[in-house]
Amino acid sequence: MKKSLMILTAAAALAASPLAAVPAEAASEKKILLKTPIAFATALPGLGSPIPRVAKDLDRMSGGTLKMRVYEPKKLVPAFEILDAVSSGKINSGYTTAGYWAGKIPASPLFSAVPFGPEAGEYMAWIYYGNGRKLYQEMYDQAGYNVHVVPCAIIAPETSGWFAKEIKSAEDLKGLKMRFFGLGGKVMQKLGVATSLLPGGDIFPALEKGTIDATEFSLPAVDKRLGFYKLVKYNYFPGWHQQATMFELLVNKDVWKSMSQQQQAVVEVACKASMADSFAEGEAGQFAAMKENVEKHGVKIKFWSDEMLALFADTWKQVVEEEVKKDAFFAKVWNDLSTFRAGYAVWKKHGFLPR
Repeated sequence: MKKSLMILTAAAALAASPLAAVPAEAASEKKILLKTPIAFATALPGLGSPIPRVAKDLDRMSGGTLKMRVYEPKKLVPAFEILDAVSSGKINSGYTTAGYWAGKIPASPLFSAVPFGPEAGEYMAWIYYGNGRKLYQEMYDQAGYNVHVVPCAIIAPETSGWFAKEIKSAEDLKGLKMRFFGLGGKVMQKLGVATSLLPGGDIFPALEKGTIDATEFSLPAVDKRLGFYKLVKYNYFPGWHQQATMFELLVNKDVWKSMSQQQQAVVEVACKASMADSFAEGEAGQFAAMKENVEKHGVKIKFWSDEMLALFADTWKQVVEEEVKKDAFFAKVWNDLSTFRAGYAVWKKHGFLPR
């Protein structure tokens, strides 16, 4: 009796210990530390804030065999060098957005943000239940990058720009120097805007020095934190160029292959959870920021006229035609996404209330 009681007591003590939560196979797994430089400061809500939460989830779900150390922008690798650094093995992982590689991989912006493109729900549907995820990895493989890509966050629509004066027509855009991201930047170039792509932390100084006249960057809550309202007061909506923006965790492929199946699954699950969490965070935090911008900072919120939106849309069609002709893989991804969207449009038309 005493022996049985001792066994039961020992079993209960083990069950209550932290080790009990660790599967037997995890205890014998090789420990991996992902050193992860990021393109966006963790203080930026929805943009950089998801990755520290992912780091915590990796540790907890792996039983401590998989950890992530997050490095703020410029602390380890510059934002625009993350892809090359991960591929070469200089670092073993990085958190960024595929749109930053447009100069190296023409199709990459299609896995970041598409002008007049899918909103978050539709985008994720294509990624996870269409061919999006397969094409995403194929893009990096075909371009010769030694990386494994995992979609790891997605945010709500962005503001489409901060301007020093009201934009009433296409004429008001001509000659502007503007920070602009991705494929939307090609649209603005066709409309006479001189665009440049700057990391988030470099935008305010560029506005202050007059290097640029206007900018777009991210969600209202993010833009407010970066202080754009101090220099430019006209904030335009909707974000036609980024109705949803996706972010990626890049892992060096050799490191990925060295992980156990369980560790790989932990990364996949943590990032998929982050997709939902980052979108919810983005949706929740914007109205308060917009209200404060108007009431405390004198921001004038503007909505593009039907004529301007039509101009952006028509110009975007010209950009797509050119990109499809220039790059075969861009054409492959664009055609697949377009086919998926044509099918989704049937559901969208019938399933949702009209806007």
